[in-house]
Amino acid sequence: MIRLLIVDDHAIVREGLQTLLADEADIELVGQAPDGLTALSQAERLRPDVMLLDLVMPGLGGLDVLRRMAGVHPGCRVLVLTSFAEDQNVLAAMQAGAVGYLLKDVLRADLLHAIRLAAQGVPVLHPEAQRKLLEHLTRPAAAPGALGTELSSLTDRERDVLRLIAQGNSNRQIADLLHITEGTVKGHVSNILSKLHLQDRTQAALFAVKHHAA
Repeated sequence: MIRLLIVDDHAIVREGLQTLLADEADIELVGQAPDGLTALSQAERLRPDVMLLDLVMPGLGGLDVLRRMAGVHPGCRVLVLTSFAEDQNVLAAMQAGAVGYLLKDVLRADLLHAIRLAAQGVPVLHPEAQRKLLEHLTRPAAAPGALGTELSSLTDRERDVLRLIAQGNSNRQIADLLHITEGTVKGHVSNILSKLHLQDRTQAALFAVKHHAA
């Protein structure tokens, strides 16, 4: 059972999401919050597995909630559900620890799938948010040929792990597919991020797609 907390300052959005989730046997709506401070309080008290978080709210905004969640309930996966995919918001949200970034035009089936993936720690991005992150990743930041050199520095097993990350697999799923332990997978992921100078799994997945390593 996935315990879900909805955070949005619009009551109609919260009510709509509650209706949407009503028939899902594996998702339990444990709370709703109309603002950031209430969200942090409820996250600490209710211990949800996933938080659906709007970024634009009066008072304490969504980005500030994200940055404080590590100290309140680090086990909660935060899935941004907002109206705009502005460059700075997408990047800031992912850097602050969001597991995914969706826009409110998302289809019902896609939202439910994203919640389930988020509960496993699998990154989920709206196509527009993905485009923004790709644009960021493709901005010149290293000497010519450096990216290719970094990719070639991966071992064959690390390349396998990178490919499976790009396909949306969790560490547990990768371990099962490669017949290794989950701890070994975590070690490979850490090495991949270090060698490619990336911050998280989402950037690793986008890197793999961009460089045809997926």
